[in-house]
Amino acid sequence: MSAIPAILQQLEAEAVLAPVVEVAADTVVEAVGDPRALDEIYKLNAEFESRYKDKLRLEPALSRPLVSFQANKGRAVYRWYKYKEAFSAGLVEFLLNKYRVSGGVLLDPFAGIGTALFGAGAFGMRAEGIELLPIGQRVIATKQLIDRAITPDDIVTLARWAKTCPWANSARLHPINELRITKGAYPVATVEAMGRYLGALEQENEHVQTVLLFALLCVLEVISFTRKDGQYLRWDYRSGRRQGKKIFDKGEILTFDKAICAKLEDIVTDLRASDVPQDLFAEAQAQTDIILHSGSCLEILPKLSGENYDCIMTSPPYCNRYDYTRTYALELALLGVNEAGLVKLRQEMLSCTVENRAKNLLEMNPNWQRAIAAANRQSLLQTILAYLENQKQLDLLNNNGIPRMVRGYFYEMACVMAECARVLKHNAPLIMVNDNVRYAGASVSVDIILSELARELGFEVENILVLPNGKGNSSQQMGAHGREALRKCVYIWRKR
Repeated sequence: MSAIPAILQQLEAEAVLAPVVEVAADTVVEAVGDPRALDEIYKLNAEFESRYKDKLRLEPALSRPLVSFQANKGRAVYRWYKYKEAFSAGLVEFLLNKYRVSGGVLLDPFAGIGTALFGAGAFGMRAEGIELLPIGQRVIATKQLIDRAITPDDIVTLARWAKTCPWANSARLHPINELRITKGAYPVATVEAMGRYLGALEQENEHVQTVLLFALLCVLEVISFTRKDGQYLRWDYRSGRRQGKKIFDKGEILTFDKAICAKLEDIVTDLRASDVPQDLFAEAQAQTDIILHSGSCLEILPKLSGENYDCIMTSPPYCNRYDYTRTYALELALLGVNEAGLVKLRQEMLSCTVENRAKNLLEMNPNWQRAIAAANRQSLLQTILAYLENQKQLDLLNNNGIPRMVRGYFYEMACVMAECARVLKHNAPLIMVNDNVRYAGASVSVDIILSELARELGFEVENILVLPNGKGNSSQQMGAHGREALRKCVYIWRKR
């Protein structure tokens, strides 16, 4: 029992948060000191789920492809760049229709590659987004350029590049930026072809250059020895890198010419499929009106005007240890990010990976005291945090950064949600796609915990739409604790 105050003090010191004095002490004691701690978490979870039985609603229309990038694979423009963490344009349309959002300004604080932003444009809405990673910023900027400024002559030039490969005879050889985690990612011949391609594109006008660079970003994975695998890049055995005991064979690694020509042909085909480029993004003839803020939403949201937005639609990073600075390292390197820049991006992200250090939230914004207090009071969250910290002290976690990450995730999300409540208009919806997770055998009901925090921060929980097919937990978790489906949901909250 005596370990509890020390654990809470450590948790408080790591995030520099308000004292955790409002947590039900007996609940935390059982989670830390009792071998039946998991049972206590399950019991608390069941109690909270019972409170939400009228809100948790199975939604048959929400297929997994619709709530992921898969549904974009056959869709013009959206198919160009594979962003695995994105939801589909079809989901944006479904939700805006279902909740009768058709005018005003939509905000996405975690814009990614802009699916919600461009989807809102199809409804005649204005859209505003916040995105930290340069790859997301570049994809959005390229789509905007195509939407607003691409000409028939530019399309002809792109078609010529796809057909004649003008880089093959280029005398210019542009150096390819590398990071430690991307060194040796491509075959030697591919690196040379990439350098000639980048050298040759400098002869074209600015619009064509932008699209040609974007096309290269789209094919980096398929021409490399790597494959994106959530927490890191998985390396093919042909790279010469050893990564664990199992040998990974990613199959065919496309040559540069084959990959880039196919991608340029896709882009040209989509551009020629419409009389005006704008039709690719919106049924309306007007150009999509998008404003993008580059940076962390924790920094930018507090600067936005209050009660200014008619809808927020977003999908934040999940609490699943995925490190986007690693999985998108090839793209970040090509865009010129250096080692220091990579570390800076990783720490500015919402805490979702074990390498995130604790943020001093009250130092960042003293107005977040209410959000922090709401997280301090949330008994299910605090019980899970105490359990994970105890598992860490017993050396039972596969990574000791998990408790810090989970804690940072929910406290930072509480601050984001408080800002979302501030900037939304009265009765406007916040629509969020998110996953539940599991650590050390403890199911973390992200949907319930965030909804509880939302209720304290100015929202009414209208629905938690549940996908018909739950998400499986990791193989390590199944091996140690058995198979358990985890909910994947879309939350619908309304500003009170």
